[in-house]
Amino acid sequence: MPKRNCFRHQSYSPDQPLGSWQSLHAKSLPVEGHEFDQFLHQAGVVFQESGVATIILVHGTFTGDDPLGFYRIASSVFPELAEKAHGAHRQVSDSLLHDAGNYTTEFAERLQIGTAMPVQLFRWSSENHHLARADAAICLIDRIIDLGLPASSRVLLWGHSHGGNVLALMTNLLAADPLTQLRFFRAARSVCQHPVWQRVRDFLRSSDRGQLPVLDLVTFGTPIRYGWDTDGYGKLLHFVHHRPQPSLPDYRTRLPHSVEEITTAAYGDYIQQWGIAGTNLTPNVLSWPSWLAEFRLAKLLQRGVRRRDLWQRLKMGSRVADEGLTLLVDYGTSEEPFPLNFAGHAVYTRLRWLPFHAQEIANRFYAGASRP
Repeated sequence: MPKRNCFRHQSYSPDQPLGSWQSLHAKSLPVEGHEFDQFLHQAGVVFQESGVATIILVHGTFTGDDPLGFYRIASSVFPELAEKAHGAHRQVSDSLLHDAGNYTTEFAERLQIGTAMPVQLFRWSSENHHLARADAAICLIDRIIDLGLPASSRVLLWGHSHGGNVLALMTNLLAADPLTQLRFFRAARSVCQHPVWQRVRDFLRSSDRGQLPVLDLVTFGTPIRYGWDTDGYGKLLHFVHHRPQPSLPDYRTRLPHSVEEITTAAYGDYIQQWGIAGTNLTPNVLSWPSWLAEFRLAKLLQRGVRRRDLWQRLKMGSRVADEGLTLLVDYGTSEEPFPLNFAGHAVYTRLRWLPFHAQEIANRFYAGASRP
């Protein structure tokens, strides 16, 4: 997307996308093998020599702290009880999902040990609507501010699923002019009294906004949604699980023709295909301020994209974002049962693919680059 994107949504078209793409096959490695650690170490050396100070992992929808918005509402009435239930939910979620479409503590530890880089997990509610992703973008900016890193350093952010769209919103916020920022905060005015929102708004209005480290962004299976602002990041790369079909250009996919195609992820990541504009859920019915903010944010973040045209958008099968490089990766047909492969969406966070992803990021972003 262009500079001064102003929260413009990416358009959907069957035509050749504006962004670039490449097709390749992935190679997995045994988690306990020597090559696994060797590949991560090599990537870590490249990260460090290129000035990367830390890696932040941003999970996707329904794998976070509050996927239905209950704990946020309960915290205003029973804060202590809500906090305990909140932590318990996270533990149960990790124990059930493990590394299937989920950034776990183990994943972060293996990445940190292997690369000798600091790795952080960023948690957000993971609700499936604009407000939740906007709130996550605000909180993520606040986290980056708190790092206190110099502008000469780099932060590498990995976003799985709609975690990638959180990153997209963040780029628009960081690069927005004062009027566009005002429109965003006005749209969310019924919920933006939280101190984090106030701190970030003040920061974006100040001269310090130019002192943030360079943000290099990687998305994994992120549905085509929000546009990216070129001035809001340093580098941008997308991984999409995709198996080409002879009847279509390699940057497109089609709707599945059978249940078996879905359960085996026959042509790649169907969640990436399905999670586009028009598939949001509404905020929790018990929170009218959230409903109001969601309604207003939709007008800003999804303007010109009609919900009733969802079927036509789905049939287009968009795989490639209009900004950054998209790697259309063939991870092979899944042999896992559907509850474990999530229609091809779980592959990106599986530990066995971690060295492949780290190596590709190091090579695509920093190969031959000198530290700033």
